[in-house]
Order: sequence, then C-alpha cells, then structure tokens
Amino acid sequence: MSATTLDRPVKAPAFRQVSASRKVRNSIATVVMWLSFLIALVPLGWVLVLVLNKGLHAITRNGWFTKSQKGILPDQYGGGVYHAIYGTIVQSAVAAVIAVPLGILAAIFLVEYGRGWLAKVTTFMVDILAGVPSIVAALFVFALWIATFGLPQSAFAVSLAMVLLMLPVVVRSTEEMLKLVPDELREASYALGIPKWKTIVRIVVPTALPGMISGMLLAIARVMGETAPVLVLVGYSKSINTDIFNGNMASLPLMIYQELANPEPAGRMRVWGAALTLILMIAVLYLGAAIVNRLLTRNR
Repeated sequence: MSATTLDRPVKAPAFRQVSASRKVRNSIATVVMWLSFLIALVPLGWVLVLVLNKGLHAITRNGWFTKSQKGILPDQYGGGVYHAIYGTIVQSAVAAVIAVPLGILAAIFLVEYGRGWLAKVTTFMVDILAGVPSIVAALFVFALWIATFGLPQSAFAVSLAMVLLMLPVVVRSTEEMLKLVPDELREASYALGIPKWKTIVRIVVPTALPGMISGMLLAIARVMGETAPVLVLVGYSKSINTDIFNGNMASLPLMIYQELANPEPAGRMRVWGAALTLILMIAVLYLGAAIVNRLLTRNR
C-alpha cells in the first residue's frame, strides 16, 4: 500500500436523518410505555395507601411487636403480632436452609456441568415448579407428609411446601448470575492448572455472589406472604410454639385469615395491622437485597 493511500483521510460513513414517521412511532411507544406504567402503579399505590391508613393505628399501639394474642378475647383491643412474626420468620428460615443449598447446587450443575439428559430433566422440572400454584404445593406436601407418612400438621410441613416454591426462584436467579461471569476468568484459572471444582468455588461463585444473595432474599420474600401452605398444613395458635415438628404455629398470613372471621372492630384492626406488618417485612427484605447487592458489588 502506497504512502499516498495511507495519508488519504478516511471519511466517516454518512448517517441518514431519522425520518419523521420513525420519530412519531418512537414518541407513541414512549407515551404508551409511560401510560402503562402509571396504570399499573395506580392499584399498587391504592393498596399501599389503604393498608397504611387502616393498619398504622394498629402497629403503633404499645406492645404490637412485643406481645402475642395469648389470653386476648376477640373483642379486646390488646396483644400484638409477636407470635405471628416469629412463626413467619421460622417457617421461611427453615425453608431457606433447605432450598438455598439445593438451588445453588442445581444452578451450578446446569451452568458448569449441564450436559445430556439429566440437565434437560432438571431444567424441565425447574420450569414445572416455577408454574406450580402454592395450593398445589401445599396439597402435595399434605398428601405425602400427613396422609402417607401419618405425620402431624406442623410448621415444618409448611416449610417443605415453601421449599417447592422457593427452589425455582433460587435456581433461576443463581443460574443467570453464574452465566454473567466472564468465560475469560474460567479460562485463565484453567490455564494456571486449577481444577474445575476449585475454579467454581474460588472464582465463579464469589464473582456471582452479590446477585445470588439478592436472588435468595427475593425468594424468601416471595414465600413469606403465601397463604395456601399455612392454611392446609398447620393450625393457628395465639401463642408462640417453638416446636416446628409438632403443634400449631401462627404466621402473619394465617393470623390475617383467622381474624377475618372475627366481626368485632378489634379483629378488623388486627387484620389491617398484620397486613401492614407483612408488607413492611417484605419491603425490608427487598431493601436488604438491594443494599447487600450494592455493598458486595462495591467491595469487589
């Protein structure tokens, strides 16, 4: 190539001006998107305002978060939701202890080792679980745990149903986070002679950890408000039960359902207060997921 050719200035490609019809379509799409967002926001905002308006008086009462309903009559203004908060946290925590390790291992298998018929079956089963209604999961656990094995209704049975609902969320969120890890990191580790399992444990998982933790917290928040498992698999108790394998145990969704049958004004107050408490707990989990994700990403 001659020096004349090298010294010749290169012209930038000419871009055609955006047509008026394309600008109109873009404006229409933008307006439709914002309208759809506002329309979807209206019922959400209405629900939040209504629950806050009717439940704020209940949660600001003395002893709401520190007392149970033990000894409180249906028409009495007293007690709190301590027993229901305890039950909700315990049932969700037990479900998380079972579902999170299984979900992470399944996601690692699908991303790092997923080949052949076993990977296809696993993916298919995860997709099936993702679409299973909570009542179906509760009835399955009831048929297996109670009707077949003859074990009593308990908080642990509720946790087993929650495991079925949590698993697909944990698997899918972890799977997507693992896929975002650049292959260059894996290849550099293999080039240094590091085994694949150690590469996964020391490089892949720590890199994807912020998103994985967010997915776990969101999965817990997703099952905390489920009503079908607690209605089918455990009875309501006005006091705290520390035995998860036997006896009734309260939870916020179950307390709401029980108090709906109470026609007294005190019962209505407890319904709205428990609903607002549940919303606040789920909001704290979502906020915690965002904060943890930001902190871990910043410290990497």
